[in-house]
Amino acid sequence: MTSTVPASLSRTNGSFALQAVFLDMDGTLVDTEGFWWDAEVEVFADLGHRLDEAWRDIVVGGPMTRSAGYLIEATGADITIAELTVLLNEKFEQRIDRGVPMMPGAERLLAELAHHNIPTALVSASHRRIIDRILASLGRDRFTLTIAGDEVMRTKPHPEPYLTAASGVGAEPALCAVIEDTATGVAAAEAAGCRVVAVPSVAPIAPSAGRVVVRSLEDVNVPFLRTFIASR
Repeated sequence: MTSTVPASLSRTNGSFALQAVFLDMDGTLVDTEGFWWDAEVEVFADLGHRLDEAWRDIVVGGPMTRSAGYLIEATGADITIAELTVLLNEKFEQRIDRGVPMMPGAERLLAELAHHNIPTALVSASHRRIIDRILASLGRDRFTLTIAGDEVMRTKPHPEPYLTAASGVGAEPALCAVIEDTATGVAAAEAAGCRVVAVPSVAPIAPSAGRVVVRSLEDVNVPFLRTFIASR
């Protein structure tokens, strides 16, 4: 699905205007980052290995192939990445089928973006089968488009997912606000040329040029995002 922003909206009072908002899913909109770690712990326990809690910050937010590969190497488990991916998805799905809690402020922010007719994309490293199950709770109609990690050639931290989102809604990356909870997602968004609002979920993220760090989505609203983009 594609949505374009008229050229007349590209500037407001001489400043660049917000054209679109892109949001990560796990740990940003829904409180599921812990679900993934629990699934990883359970799967490796079944394989006879115990995961070190310190590895959690390393695997959070990245594509499953990277996380799976790291954990296989770290534990020496006798399993392929493809086999492990299937097991992790199954364990994760079992958890989300029991209910998906939304992050504080997520419901209100999505409703506000819809009210202001701001093109909104869900951009996740999770696979399409996972996203579709969670969209049943989030609401598909809230997003102009959704992009899954297994639908792009190179997922986060590569910029391709966010460049694809910008192209899909007809927006300039520099006029798009991205909301992310991990360093991996932040790296992808910034490499695409987007402005980033970081809402750290597991590991801390430092503020920097073109990036602002907030406590939670409760601190984010449309006026905040418009001011953030206009200040570029």
